[in-house]
Amino acid sequence: MSLVITSRIISGVVIVDMSGRLCAPEVALRAHIHQQLEQGHRGFVLNLADVPYIDSFGLGQLVTMWTSIQNIGGQLILLKPTENIRKLLQITKLDSVFQTSREEAEAVRSALTSFVAA
Repeated sequence: MSLVITSRIISGVVIVDMSGRLCAPEVALRAHIHQQLEQGHRGFVLNLADVPYIDSFGLGQLVTMWTSIQNIGGQLILLKPTENIRKLLQITKLDSVFQTSREEAEAVRSALTSFVAA
């Protein structure tokens, strides 16, 4: 199942809704985020509710995107990660890197607050 990506903007924060597996050789997400960064966006929420699986390549992409966004003073929030993804983040200790949220409104506020305050 290939990754389907759509995005929308709420209060200046890009909400990226995804459906499918985030794994090799999928690079569309990284390209999508890069395009949004070039347009000047700095707040991002990745909706993972319909992403059942992420492999090591996908994790690497998330880290790369997080770093790019952090380097410009932005924020990346993971929204509604599935139980499998939460466990993966915990096992890899990336749960200490990525901020997660169960509610979209809260995620948008967190993303917005972090780059407005910067």
